[in-house]
Amino acid sequence: MIKMNVGIIGGSDGLGKTLIYYFRDEFEVYITARDHKKGRAVADELGVNYIESNAGLANISDILIISVPIQHTCDVIREVAPFIKSGSVMIDVTSVKEGPAKTMSEVLPDSVEYIPTHPVFGPRTTELDNQVIVLTADKKGKWYDKVYKYLESKNMRIIETSAEKHDFMMSIVQVLTHFSFISTASAIEKLKVDISETEDYESPIYNLMIDMIARIVSQNPYLTYNIQAMNKNGPKIRNTFADAVLELRDVINNGDSEEFMDIAIRATKHMGDIKNALGRSDKAIGALNYEYGMLYDSIGQEVGLMHIYSGKIHVGILESLDDKTAVLKDGNKTKKLRIANIRILLPEELYKWKIENSNTKTAFISCVFPKNVHVETIEKTVLKLDNIIDIKLTDEYTGPQIDDKFISLTFEVTALTKEDIENVKDLFTGFGGVIR
Repeated sequence: MIKMNVGIIGGSDGLGKTLIYYFRDEFEVYITARDHKKGRAVADELGVNYIESNAGLANISDILIISVPIQHTCDVIREVAPFIKSGSVMIDVTSVKEGPAKTMSEVLPDSVEYIPTHPVFGPRTTELDNQVIVLTADKKGKWYDKVYKYLESKNMRIIETSAEKHDFMMSIVQVLTHFSFISTASAIEKLKVDISETEDYESPIYNLMIDMIARIVSQNPYLTYNIQAMNKNGPKIRNTFADAVLELRDVINNGDSEEFMDIAIRATKHMGDIKNALGRSDKAIGALNYEYGMLYDSIGQEVGLMHIYSGKIHVGILESLDDKTAVLKDGNKTKKLRIANIRILLPEELYKWKIENSNTKTAFISCVFPKNVHVETIEKTVLKLDNIIDIKLTDEYTGPQIDDKFISLTFEVTALTKEDIENVKDLFTGFGGVIR
């Protein structure tokens, strides 16, 4: 563990809580929360420290991370600025950067570095690998290089830009897409359409689109609203979208097919590399179909299914499958799992899980072999059997009870079950051995 204090203001919820998982094994982590009872519970659960005071946290943190709702970020920066540890660095993780960057530059002392930052992923993200993070520092001090190298070591995709450029780009990536998706979901609601009924008619692309819309709509509405409201580019973006919708509506209502085609062609050309877009969407659809195919082929067999958000693994016999649900039987217990929320473990992953979570069996097996037997061949062959964890030779015996042309070998065998141990005995017999 690195001897460095990382403080997270707002560590009991959302991204702030997720950051604990990334940092707790490498740093001494401290958190604060508005709800002290909840904050202490999260700190106890995740094995980190809890402090009630934001100012107290600022005073001891080498790295101070502000992870509070966007609308409160600047107020919190002002609150802790007088107490922040000299020589430390302040980082915020909000989706809008101009306000926090300006506030930090105005209120922080010269002895404190600041890096306005935007991790472009949500609290459901379980790995930093290949995730995008945007750094918008207007000046780079000693901390900047350390932070950059740390993020680089996690194989993150790092973008360096200005706060202004960031906010404009996010007005497209977040403001426009969220606004259009929520508008679509709202229109469906106003039409009183039963989404589940449309599934009988859906194409794979429609299915992906509905899933993406649902993903956006299900986010914290206060967060979504503040992303819209606090990005100064928002009004222009929303007005342009509304104008485009009205223009397209009028063109179609007026039966102007040529103008419609002109709009569609111009929009398509502006989308850039259509072939890559088709390729990516084909891969997404193919991945869904491939995994469903794997599940279908595994009906009646033992499988491991991991919940992609909680990480919990369920192991049992896959009893049945429909479009939405996998039914898993483990002894007398039956569990229904939503296919959208699980992934099937690869054979080596399931094997590793069994080793880590099963009560393994160990036995000493003595067997008489011809003296010219090749021990390494026996061991390698045994390890190829299913559910064999380890085998090692513990004794060689050539006493009076053993014919001169033979040798008694004793192996310590570790396996998942007693039946697997019996399979090893059968193999020894197949090698010409006689179990003692």
